[in-house]
Amino acid sequence: MRPIAQRMEKISTYFFSSLNEKIAARTAEGHDVIRLDMGSPDLPPAPPTIEALNRSAANPVNHGYQPHRGPQALRDAWAIMYRRVFEVELDPEREVVPLLGSKEGIFHLIQVVVDPGDVVLIPDPGYPTYTGGTLFAGGEPFYIPLLSERNFLPDLSAIPPNITKRAKMLWLNYPNNPSTAIAPLEFFAEAVEFAREYDLLVCHDAAYTQVTYNGYQAPSILQIPGAKEVAVEFNSLSKSHNMAGWRVGAAVGNPTTLSALNSLKTNVDSGHFLPIMEAAICSLNGDQGWLLERNDVYRQRRDVVIQGLQAVGMQARIPNATLYVWSSVPEGWASLEFTSALLEEGNLSLAPGPVFGDMGEGYVRISLAAPLERISEAMTRLNDWLR
Repeated sequence: MRPIAQRMEKISTYFFSSLNEKIAARTAEGHDVIRLDMGSPDLPPAPPTIEALNRSAANPVNHGYQPHRGPQALRDAWAIMYRRVFEVELDPEREVVPLLGSKEGIFHLIQVVVDPGDVVLIPDPGYPTYTGGTLFAGGEPFYIPLLSERNFLPDLSAIPPNITKRAKMLWLNYPNNPSTAIAPLEFFAEAVEFAREYDLLVCHDAAYTQVTYNGYQAPSILQIPGAKEVAVEFNSLSKSHNMAGWRVGAAVGNPTTLSALNSLKTNVDSGHFLPIMEAAICSLNGDQGWLLERNDVYRQRRDVVIQGLQAVGMQARIPNATLYVWSSVPEGWASLEFTSALLEEGNLSLAPGPVFGDMGEGYVRISLAAPLERISEAMTRLNDWLR
């Protein structure tokens, strides 16, 4: 057999894929595992979205190939959402590319922009796909530490000049996964100016901008004047509209970059399923009031997690966004050691911080994507186990 391509040696199996297998094995042995590790919403989309899917799927002519960029109405819907939520104007023809979920778009955009040897600036801790896509493209990751004393915002001025001169991309993600940090518009203005100064593309992963609490409204980097000249933003209905398995996202912003991304996608995929796209249009254009009620459900879960952590002496900031809590591990534990023991002995699964980068050591990410009673039981198990 011919050897596998060398590029595959640079990437490993996604952590949560391996974890799924481990938990499945424990479940098969009769263990009741509470999963607070993945950010997969446990609640359904709004009923009209499901109705739109069923109605479209029942139409016999809706099961064939579709245009790669989807119907005009889908791109229009993304533009309308950006106008409504962020007061950002988008040209649906040039500044919106629908995606099969933002994850594939993030991975593919790196292949479009990065040549072997190019530097990609990646937050640490951060979403693992930034690194995986960079290594697959032959790029060189340069990790920017996100420190609690800086509210988990990167210090762009601390990046060495020899690195910035070689950099092609800067990845940002706010509200942040996994730290739950938020970024002010002033920081995005700094990032846009940084991208102009060093002639690089700034990519903002905005998956959690509509999962917010306590009246907080997350901004878009495209609200900064001139941002479209240097920026692409990724958005998704996975978290905002409880549609993680539907794989609906979009890349918006710089038209030249998006044109190249679309060209790659025409060679990689064959577009999306029309009933899902029509349901996405319904989700984007329909009554958005239910998001407030959904976010309040997450807020209640968040509060139970925070109370549970405080009871056992684990330190965590109270997040204003995302569906996670980012917590320190108990004194004397390493992150992976802690989560492995907790799973084996307490049947509670949390995500170890180092999955998201070296700077994640000493932390765990706790997902709010489980019913309140299961989260309450999880906190009881944590308390009992640590005692």
